[in-house]
Amino acid sequence: MRGLSVAGQLSAHLAGLCDVLGLDQSASIELMMDLLGSNGSRLLSEPPPWPSNVADDHTPVEYSVAFNGAEPPSLRILGEALGSPPSAQANMRAGYKFIDSQVTKFGLSTKRLNAVKDLFATEQPQGAFALWSSLVFRSGRAPEFKVYLNPEVRGVDQAPALVGEALDRLKLGGSYQSLLDRVIRPGELGLQDRISFFALDLDDGPQARVKLYLTHHHADVHDIARAARVVSGVDPSEVAEFCSLAAGTSRFSGRPLVGSYTLTEGSDEPVGYSIYVPIRSYVSDDQEARDKAVALLKRYGFDAGILDQALAQLTQRPLRDGVGLIPHVSLRLGPPRPGVTVYLSAETYSVFPPRSKQIPAARSPVERGSTRTTATIR
Repeated sequence: MRGLSVAGQLSAHLAGLCDVLGLDQSASIELMMDLLGSNGSRLLSEPPPWPSNVADDHTPVEYSVAFNGAEPPSLRILGEALGSPPSAQANMRAGYKFIDSQVTKFGLSTKRLNAVKDLFATEQPQGAFALWSSLVFRSGRAPEFKVYLNPEVRGVDQAPALVGEALDRLKLGGSYQSLLDRVIRPGELGLQDRISFFALDLDDGPQARVKLYLTHHHADVHDIARAARVVSGVDPSEVAEFCSLAAGTSRFSGRPLVGSYTLTEGSDEPVGYSIYVPIRSYVSDDQEARDKAVALLKRYGFDAGILDQALAQLTQRPLRDGVGLIPHVSLRLGPPRPGVTVYLSAETYSVFPPRSKQIPAARSPVERGSTRTTATIR
Protein backbone atom coordinates (compact mmCIF):
# COMPACT_ATOMS: atom_id res chain seq x y z
CA MET A 1 0.00 0.00 0.00
CA ARG A 2 2.77 2.45 0.90
CA GLY A 3 4.23 2.15 -2.63
CA LEU A 4 0.89 2.78 -4.37
CA SER A 5 0.30 6.17 -5.97
CA VAL A 6 -2.81 8.29 -5.67
CA ALA A 7 -3.54 7.74 -9.37
CA GLY A 8 -3.04 4.00 -8.91
CA GLN A 9 -5.62 3.78 -6.16
CA LEU A 10 -8.14 6.06 -7.84
CA SER A 11 -7.76 4.18 -11.14
CA ALA A 12 -8.51 0.91 -9.36
CA HIS A 13 -11.60 2.50 -7.83
CA LEU A 14 -12.82 3.71 -11.22
CA ALA A 15 -12.21 0.38 -12.91
CA GLY A 16 -14.34 -1.33 -10.29
CA LEU A 17 -17.10 1.29 -10.36
CA CYS A 18 -17.27 1.12 -14.16
CA ASP A 19 -17.57 -2.67 -14.01
CA VAL A 20 -20.47 -2.37 -11.56
CA LEU A 21 -22.26 0.20 -13.74
CA GLY A 22 -21.42 -1.34 -17.12
CA LEU A 23 -19.35 1.65 -18.29
CA ASP A 24 -16.15 1.95 -20.30
CA GLN A 25 -13.16 2.05 -17.94
CA SER A 26 -10.67 3.64 -20.31
CA ALA A 27 -12.52 6.94 -20.84
CA SER A 28 -13.03 7.63 -17.13
CA ILE A 29 -9.51 6.65 -16.11
CA GLU A 30 -7.89 8.67 -18.89
CA LEU A 31 -9.86 11.78 -17.96
CA MET A 32 -9.12 11.39 -14.29
CA MET A 33 -5.40 11.03 -15.02
CA ASP A 34 -5.56 14.27 -17.04
CA LEU A 35 -7.34 15.96 -14.15
CA LEU A 36 -4.80 14.79 -11.55
CA GLY A 37 -1.79 15.73 -13.66
CA SER A 38 1.60 15.29 -12.00
CA ASN A 39 -0.02 15.11 -8.56
CA GLY A 40 -1.37 11.68 -9.45
CA SER A 41 2.12 10.21 -9.11
CA ARG A 42 2.34 11.11 -5.42
CA LEU A 43 2.46 8.13 -3.08
CA LEU A 44 -0.34 7.39 -0.66
CA SER A 45 2.23 7.55 2.12
CA GLU A 46 2.77 11.25 1.38
CA PRO A 47 0.41 13.87 2.84
CA PRO A 48 -2.01 15.63 0.48
CA PRO A 49 -0.27 18.44 -1.42
CA TRP A 50 -3.23 20.80 -1.01
CA PRO A 51 -6.19 21.00 1.41
CA SER A 52 -8.71 20.31 -1.34
CA ASN A 53 -12.29 20.79 -0.20
CA VAL A 54 -13.63 18.21 -2.62
CA ALA A 55 -13.36 15.64 0.18
CA ASP A 56 -12.92 15.81 3.93
CA ASP A 57 -9.55 14.05 3.78
CA HIS A 58 -8.37 16.42 1.00
CA THR A 59 -8.49 13.87 -1.81
CA PRO A 60 -9.09 16.08 -4.88
CA VAL A 61 -11.62 13.60 -6.31
CA GLU A 62 -15.09 12.45 -5.23
CA TYR A 63 -17.33 9.85 -6.91
CA SER A 64 -21.09 9.62 -7.09
CA VAL A 65 -23.62 7.20 -8.52
CA ALA A 66 -26.77 8.81 -9.92
CA PHE A 67 -29.82 6.56 -9.97
CA ASN A 68 -32.17 7.67 -12.75
CA GLY A 69 -35.74 6.64 -13.39
CA ALA A 70 -35.54 6.38 -17.19
CA GLU A 71 -32.01 5.04 -17.75
CA PRO A 72 -29.26 3.02 -16.05
CA PRO A 73 -27.26 4.59 -13.21
CA SER A 74 -24.49 6.97 -14.21
CA LEU A 75 -21.09 7.67 -12.67
CA ARG A 76 -19.77 11.12 -11.84
CA ILE A 77 -16.31 12.31 -10.87
CA LEU A 78 -15.99 15.67 -9.14
CA GLY A 79 -12.41 16.86 -9.13
CA GLU A 80 -10.09 19.76 -8.46
CA ALA A 81 -7.07 20.13 -10.73
CA LEU A 82 -4.01 21.13 -8.75
CA GLY A 83 -1.17 23.33 -9.91
CA SER A 84 2.50 22.45 -9.49
CA PRO A 85 3.05 23.61 -6.84
CA PRO A 86 -0.58 24.01 -5.83
CA SER A 87 -2.02 27.32 -4.72
CA ALA A 88 -5.40 28.96 -5.09
CA GLN A 89 -4.31 30.81 -8.21
CA ALA A 90 -2.30 27.88 -9.65
CA ASN A 91 -5.22 25.51 -9.13
CA MET A 92 -7.52 27.86 -11.02
CA ARG A 93 -5.10 27.92 -13.95
CA ALA A 94 -4.76 24.14 -13.83
CA GLY A 95 -8.53 23.75 -13.88
CA TYR A 96 -8.93 25.90 -16.97
CA LYS A 97 -6.01 24.11 -18.65
CA PHE A 98 -7.74 20.78 -18.05
CA ILE A 99 -11.00 22.05 -19.56
CA ASP A 100 -9.21 23.61 -22.54
CA SER A 101 -7.48 20.31 -23.27
CA GLN A 102 -10.85 18.54 -23.58
CA VAL A 103 -12.65 21.06 -25.79
CA THR A 104 -11.61 19.68 -29.16
CA LYS A 105 -11.49 16.06 -28.03
CA PHE A 106 -15.11 16.02 -26.86
CA GLY A 107 -16.64 18.94 -28.75
CA LEU A 108 -17.26 21.01 -25.64
CA SER A 109 -18.69 24.49 -25.76
CA THR A 110 -17.06 27.11 -23.55
CA LYS A 111 -19.09 30.00 -24.94
CA ARG A 112 -21.05 30.57 -21.74
CA LEU A 113 -18.03 29.94 -19.53
CA ASN A 114 -16.01 32.48 -21.48
CA ALA A 115 -18.82 35.01 -21.06
CA VAL A 116 -18.54 34.95 -17.26
CA LYS A 117 -15.09 33.64 -16.33
CA ASP A 118 -13.62 37.11 -15.80
CA LEU A 119 -16.17 37.69 -13.02
CA PHE A 120 -14.79 34.69 -11.12
CA ALA A 121 -11.12 35.50 -11.77
CA THR A 122 -8.98 37.29 -9.22
CA GLU A 123 -5.34 37.36 -8.21
CA GLN A 124 -6.27 36.41 -4.65
CA PRO A 125 -9.14 33.89 -4.73
CA GLN A 126 -11.08 33.64 -1.48
CA GLY A 127 -13.18 30.79 -0.17
CA ALA A 128 -12.81 27.05 -0.27
CA PHE A 129 -12.09 26.69 -4.01
CA ALA A 130 -11.90 28.55 -7.31
CA LEU A 131 -12.76 26.00 -10.01
CA TRP A 132 -13.91 22.37 -9.88
CA SER A 133 -14.78 20.06 -12.76
CA SER A 134 -17.51 17.44 -12.96
CA LEU A 135 -17.31 14.51 -15.39
CA VAL A 136 -20.39 12.37 -15.99
CA PHE A 137 -20.30 8.96 -17.65
CA ARG A 138 -23.43 7.33 -19.07
CA SER A 139 -23.71 4.05 -20.90
CA GLY A 140 -23.08 4.42 -24.65
CA ARG A 141 -22.48 8.18 -24.52
CA ALA A 142 -19.54 10.55 -24.56
CA PRO A 143 -18.53 12.04 -21.20
CA GLU A 144 -20.41 15.16 -20.11
CA PHE A 145 -18.60 18.10 -18.51
CA LYS A 146 -19.66 20.71 -16.00
CA VAL A 147 -17.64 23.36 -14.18
CA TYR A 148 -18.23 24.72 -10.70
CA LEU A 149 -17.23 28.31 -10.02
CA ASN A 150 -17.06 29.92 -6.58
CA PRO A 151 -19.44 32.88 -6.16
CA GLU A 152 -17.51 33.87 -3.02
CA VAL A 153 -14.17 33.99 -4.81
CA ARG A 154 -14.06 37.80 -4.30
CA GLY A 155 -15.58 37.63 -0.83
CA VAL A 156 -18.86 36.53 0.71
CA ASP A 157 -20.37 39.99 0.46
CA GLN A 158 -19.62 40.19 -3.28
CA ALA A 159 -21.33 36.90 -4.18
CA PRO A 160 -24.93 38.11 -4.78
CA ALA A 161 -23.89 40.90 -7.17
CA LEU A 162 -21.34 38.68 -8.91
CA VAL A 163 -23.93 35.97 -9.57
CA GLY A 164 -26.47 38.57 -10.68
CA GLU A 165 -24.04 39.95 -13.26
CA ALA A 166 -23.16 36.44 -14.48
CA LEU A 167 -26.82 35.52 -14.96
CA ASP A 168 -27.51 38.81 -16.74
CA ARG A 169 -24.72 38.05 -19.21
CA LEU A 170 -26.24 34.63 -19.83
CA LYS A 171 -29.71 36.15 -20.26
CA LEU A 172 -30.95 34.30 -17.18
CA GLY A 173 -31.15 37.19 -14.76
CA GLY A 174 -34.88 37.85 -15.00
CA SER A 175 -35.91 35.63 -12.11
CA TYR A 176 -32.77 35.98 -10.00
CA GLN A 177 -33.95 38.61 -7.54
CA SER A 178 -37.34 36.96 -7.27
CA LEU A 179 -35.60 33.67 -6.52
CA LEU A 180 -33.53 35.23 -3.75
CA ASP A 181 -36.54 37.04 -2.28
CA ARG A 182 -38.51 33.80 -2.05
CA VAL A 183 -35.71 31.46 -0.94
CA ILE A 184 -33.44 33.40 1.42
CA ARG A 185 -34.54 33.64 5.04
CA PRO A 186 -35.09 37.32 5.89
CA GLY A 187 -31.79 39.06 6.57
CA GLU A 188 -29.73 35.90 6.08
CA LEU A 189 -28.15 36.36 2.63
CA GLY A 190 -24.43 35.90 3.14
CA LEU A 191 -24.96 34.71 6.71
CA GLN A 192 -26.92 31.51 7.20
CA ASP A 193 -28.03 31.35 3.55
CA ARG A 194 -25.10 31.62 1.15
CA ILE A 195 -24.67 31.31 -2.61
CA SER A 196 -22.01 28.63 -2.64
CA PHE A 197 -21.67 27.25 -6.20
CA PHE A 198 -22.31 28.50 -9.73
CA ALA A 199 -22.22 25.63 -12.23
CA LEU A 200 -22.30 25.51 -16.03
CA ASP A 201 -22.79 22.62 -18.45
CA LEU A 202 -20.15 22.80 -21.17
CA ASP A 203 -22.46 22.28 -24.12
CA ASP A 204 -24.89 24.29 -26.23
CA GLY A 205 -27.73 21.79 -26.27
CA PRO A 206 -31.33 22.77 -25.49
CA GLN A 207 -31.02 21.26 -22.00
CA ALA A 208 -27.69 22.92 -21.17
CA ARG A 209 -27.98 24.15 -17.61
CA VAL A 210 -26.82 26.77 -15.22
CA LYS A 211 -27.14 25.55 -11.64
CA LEU A 212 -27.17 27.88 -8.68
CA TYR A 213 -26.45 26.33 -5.28
CA LEU A 214 -27.48 27.79 -1.92
CA THR A 215 -26.12 26.54 1.38
CA HIS A 216 -28.60 26.71 4.27
CA HIS A 217 -26.82 26.81 7.64
CA HIS A 218 -28.82 25.87 10.76
CA ALA A 219 -31.96 25.23 8.73
CA ASP A 220 -34.99 23.13 9.62
CA VAL A 221 -37.50 21.28 7.45
CA HIS A 222 -39.68 24.38 7.17
CA ASP A 223 -36.77 26.41 5.76
CA ILE A 224 -36.00 23.66 3.26
CA ALA A 225 -39.62 23.33 2.19
CA ARG A 226 -39.76 27.11 1.68
CA ALA A 227 -36.64 26.98 -0.49
CA ALA A 228 -38.04 24.14 -2.62
CA ARG A 229 -41.47 25.69 -3.07
CA VAL A 230 -40.29 28.23 -5.63
CA VAL A 231 -39.82 25.54 -8.31
CA SER A 232 -43.02 24.58 -10.12
CA GLY A 233 -43.88 20.91 -9.88
CA VAL A 234 -41.72 20.28 -6.81
CA ASP A 235 -43.54 19.00 -3.74
CA PRO A 236 -42.00 20.78 -0.71
CA SER A 237 -43.25 18.08 1.65
CA GLU A 238 -41.41 15.42 -0.37
CA VAL A 239 -38.18 17.39 -0.11
CA ALA A 240 -38.64 17.90 3.64
CA GLU A 241 -39.39 14.22 4.16
CA PHE A 242 -36.31 13.13 2.18
CA CYS A 243 -34.11 15.35 4.34
CA SER A 244 -35.66 14.11 7.57
CA LEU A 245 -35.27 10.47 6.57
CA ALA A 246 -31.67 10.94 5.45
CA ALA A 247 -30.57 12.93 8.50
CA GLY A 248 -32.87 11.46 11.13
CA THR A 249 -33.84 14.92 12.33
CA SER A 250 -36.01 17.88 11.39
CA ARG A 251 -33.37 20.47 12.30
CA PHE A 252 -30.01 20.37 10.59
CA SER A 253 -27.45 21.78 12.98
CA GLY A 254 -24.52 19.72 11.66
CA ARG A 255 -23.04 20.33 8.25
CA PRO A 256 -25.50 22.47 6.27
CA LEU A 257 -27.93 21.28 3.64
CA VAL A 258 -27.48 22.58 0.10
CA GLY A 259 -30.20 23.21 -2.46
CA SER A 260 -29.64 23.76 -6.17
CA TYR A 261 -31.79 25.46 -8.81
CA THR A 262 -31.61 24.52 -12.48
CA LEU A 263 -31.87 27.44 -14.91
CA THR A 264 -32.23 27.08 -18.68
CA GLU A 265 -32.79 29.45 -21.55
CA GLY A 266 -36.40 30.15 -22.41
CA SER A 267 -37.68 29.96 -18.84
CA ASP A 268 -38.00 32.81 -16.37
CA GLU A 269 -38.18 30.38 -13.46
CA PRO A 270 -36.03 27.47 -12.26
CA VAL A 271 -37.00 24.23 -14.00
CA GLY A 272 -35.42 21.80 -11.55
CA TYR A 273 -34.39 21.46 -7.94
CA SER A 274 -32.08 19.21 -5.95
CA ILE A 275 -31.43 18.91 -2.23
CA TYR A 276 -28.12 17.61 -0.87
CA VAL A 277 -27.98 16.12 2.62
CA PRO A 278 -24.49 15.75 4.19
CA ILE A 279 -25.46 12.42 5.72
CA ARG A 280 -22.02 11.81 7.24
CA SER A 281 -22.71 14.57 9.75
CA TYR A 282 -25.91 12.91 10.98
CA VAL A 283 -24.87 9.26 11.42
CA SER A 284 -22.53 7.43 13.77
CA ASP A 285 -20.79 5.35 11.10
CA ASP A 286 -20.89 4.29 7.46
CA GLN A 287 -23.05 1.26 8.17
CA GLU A 288 -25.78 3.60 9.37
CA ALA A 289 -25.23 5.86 6.35
CA ARG A 290 -25.40 2.87 4.01
CA ASP A 291 -28.62 1.60 5.60
CA LYS A 292 -30.27 5.01 5.26
CA ALA A 293 -29.12 5.36 1.64
CA VAL A 294 -30.44 1.89 0.82
CA ALA A 295 -33.81 2.73 2.38
CA LEU A 296 -34.04 5.93 0.32
CA LEU A 297 -33.10 4.12 -2.90
CA LYS A 298 -35.74 1.45 -2.30
CA ARG A 299 -38.30 4.12 -1.45
CA TYR A 300 -37.81 5.59 -4.93
CA GLY A 301 -37.76 2.22 -6.68
CA PHE A 302 -34.03 1.87 -7.38
CA ASP A 303 -31.80 -1.21 -7.15
CA ALA A 304 -30.01 -0.68 -3.85
CA GLY A 305 -27.76 -3.68 -4.53
CA ILE A 306 -25.78 -1.50 -6.92
CA LEU A 307 -24.75 0.71 -4.00
CA ASP A 308 -23.36 -2.25 -2.07
CA GLN A 309 -21.41 -3.36 -5.14
CA ALA A 310 -20.02 0.16 -5.55
CA LEU A 311 -18.97 0.39 -1.90
CA ALA A 312 -17.13 -2.93 -2.23
CA GLN A 313 -14.96 -1.39 -4.98
CA LEU A 314 -13.80 1.40 -2.65
CA THR A 315 -13.04 -0.33 0.63
CA GLN A 316 -12.80 -3.72 2.29
CA ARG A 317 -13.03 -2.35 5.83
CA PRO A 318 -16.13 -2.93 7.94
CA LEU A 319 -18.48 -0.01 7.43
CA ARG A 320 -18.87 0.42 11.17
CA ASP A 321 -15.14 1.25 11.44
CA GLY A 322 -15.42 4.69 9.86
CA VAL A 323 -17.69 7.56 8.88
CA GLY A 324 -17.59 9.64 5.70
CA LEU A 325 -17.40 6.98 3.01
CA ILE A 326 -20.91 8.17 2.03
CA PRO A 327 -20.67 11.96 2.48
CA HIS A 328 -23.92 13.06 0.81
CA VAL A 329 -27.19 11.80 -0.58
CA SER A 330 -29.32 13.95 -2.85
CA LEU A 331 -32.79 14.03 -4.32
CA ARG A 332 -33.12 15.42 -7.85
CA LEU A 333 -36.50 16.76 -8.96
CA GLY A 334 -37.50 18.11 -12.35
CA PRO A 335 -35.87 17.66 -15.77
CA PRO A 336 -33.80 16.28 -17.23
CA ARG A 337 -33.19 13.27 -14.94
CA PRO A 338 -35.03 13.09 -11.62
CA GLY A 339 -33.68 10.53 -9.19
CA VAL A 340 -31.41 9.92 -6.21
CA THR A 341 -27.63 10.34 -6.09
CA VAL A 342 -25.30 8.73 -3.55
CA TYR A 343 -21.86 10.33 -3.15
CA LEU A 344 -18.80 8.23 -2.34
CA SER A 345 -15.42 9.18 -0.88
CA ALA A 346 -12.14 7.71 -2.06
CA GLU A 347 -10.63 7.81 1.45
CA THR A 348 -7.24 8.17 -0.17
CA TYR A 349 -5.58 9.83 2.80
CA SER A 350 -7.82 9.27 5.80
CA VAL A 351 -10.53 7.14 7.35
CA PHE A 352 -12.45 9.11 9.95
CA PRO A 353 -13.33 7.11 13.08
CA PRO A 354 -16.98 6.45 13.85
CA ARG A 355 -18.57 9.36 15.64
CA SER A 356 -19.41 7.23 18.67
CA LYS A 357 -15.69 6.55 19.12
CA GLN A 358 -14.50 10.09 18.58
CA ILE A 359 -13.33 12.34 21.38
CA PRO A 360 -14.82 15.81 20.69
CA ALA A 361 -11.55 17.60 21.41
CA ALA A 362 -9.55 15.36 19.06
CA ARG A 363 -11.39 14.70 15.82
CA SER A 364 -8.31 13.70 13.85
CA PRO A 365 -8.62 11.03 11.16
CA VAL A 366 -6.72 7.78 10.99
CA GLU A 367 -3.98 8.68 8.52
CA ARG A 368 -2.29 6.56 5.89
CA GLY A 369 1.35 7.42 6.46
CA SER A 370 0.62 11.08 7.20
CA THR A 371 1.23 13.24 10.24
CA ARG A 372 -1.45 15.74 9.17
CA THR A 373 -4.05 16.71 11.74
CA THR A 374 -7.78 17.21 11.42
CA ALA A 375 -9.13 17.66 7.90
CA THR A 376 -10.87 20.88 7.02
CA ILE A 377 -14.59 20.20 6.76
CA ARG A 378 -16.52 21.87 3.96
